[in-house]
Amino acid sequence: MVEEKIVYEDPEGRFYYLEHTGDIYVKAVGSDILELLENAGLALFESMVDTKSVRPVLERSVSAEGFDLENLLYRWLEALLTVYYSERIMCRDLEVHKLEIERRGNELNYRVSGRCVGEVFEPSLHEGRVEVKAVTYSLMRILKDDKWTAYFVLDI
Repeated sequence: MVEEKIVYEDPEGRFYYLEHTGDIYVKAVGSDILELLENAGLALFESMVDTKSVRPVLERSVSAEGFDLENLLYRWLEALLTVYYSERIMCRDLEVHKLEIERRGNELNYRVSGRCVGEVFEPSLHEGRVEVKAVTYSLMRILKDDKWTAYFVLDI
């Protein structure tokens, strides 16, 4: 097993940024899969802005579908990035309300829905950090032991 070198630890222990050569390598944790998806999304926004400076004035519904849990995580993060890129909304709070699994023939389909709360990014009000260009499948995996853990890379 490769040793994880932590370069940033969320004060609440929801996620960590791990050493990576050029992008942001995230380790998110949760007590269940819903909390894991919430914390992964928070890690995404925290990489772009100090989320403590973001006021909870706007709310947007967010949903995603995937063919497995990794694909669901990828598409969830992609949907959150779309909220930012389409409306410039930075989210400070995320809630995942529902996860559904449906059998379609021999395949499973995973669907998640929730909401993000935040405000429009204003450089004069918010400390900008890095611009996340995309979510990647690089190093992506989801593990379940005593808690849920997800690893993924954000392309900056």
